[in-house]
Amino acid sequence: MESPKERLKTILCKFENSNIPVTDIHKLTVLKKIRKTELPLRLIVFIAAAFLVCAMFRHIHLLDKSECYIEMPHETSKLFRAPEYCEICQDFSKVDKVANVSPALFLQKYFKQTHPVVVTDGAANWPAKKLFTFDFFKALFNSTEVNRSKHKTCQFFPYKTEFASLQEVFNMNADRAMLKPGEMPWYIGWNNCNDEIGKYLKQFYSKPYFLSNMTENIDLSWIFMGGPGHGAHMHVDDVHYPSWQAQLSGRKLWKLAPPPECYYECKEVEVVVEPGEIIALDTNRWFHQTVVLPGEISITIGSEFD
Repeated sequence: MESPKERLKTILCKFENSNIPVTDIHKLTVLKKIRKTELPLRLIVFIAAAFLVCAMFRHIHLLDKSECYIEMPHETSKLFRAPEYCEICQDFSKVDKVANVSPALFLQKYFKQTHPVVVTDGAANWPAKKLFTFDFFKALFNSTEVNRSKHKTCQFFPYKTEFASLQEVFNMNADRAMLKPGEMPWYIGWNNCNDEIGKYLKQFYSKPYFLSNMTENIDLSWIFMGGPGHGAHMHVDDVHYPSWQAQLSGRKLWKLAPPPECYYECKEVEVVVEPGEIIALDTNRWFHQTVVLPGEISITIGSEFD
């Protein structure tokens, strides 16, 4: 039996000896037979269109259960970030730790200069320091009152865990939740955009005293919780305003880095935030990473301010 290569060579030789003009090749009987076995172009287009329509309706059905029509990777926030002026980090080499700071001083020295600061007495007297625990949030988000209020989590950050939702977090076994040895570590975050829950949580903490002349998005709070050795990777946020974050339990190391365009003019800085302290910074402009330090579970709550 001839090999495919030999058969092709034979066919080419016959074609050369046939003296058939190239323009008449389409008239050959063999080509007509081949065409009969092919699907008409219109049928192919119809099948493709039907497939796309079915896929689109399935996608729309899934979107009905989602709050975002297009889920963009968090890293894309860096791609569309506007270039930064390096004045925000020039000559900045240390995060101040201050107490009893007036709103006027905070505004002039830190907020307007875009300099991060830790206020050591910012959350010292908040009842939330003792009340906000894993079990507290589990009971709150599983309560019938919350379900009746049509609670929803606007955003959930699983970080390096396998959790797909906040409900899965609160369904983990007790030993893992309490960070017992031998259990898988975890660190997660979420924001609450439910007005009723926001008002309930607000009973146990207040707007930081050094922000008294500013407004705060009281209906939106950010909560982060997890064990030692974990935290958020280095990133920059894409939110509306600067943020504050209160350390209610545990200790957290913050690593702050300048924007890439300022690497040769600015330095990276670090600061440890202790329980009862509040860090305030513009997370839209400062790249930041957090690491929970050894000890008890880290629980923080924060919001934006302008």
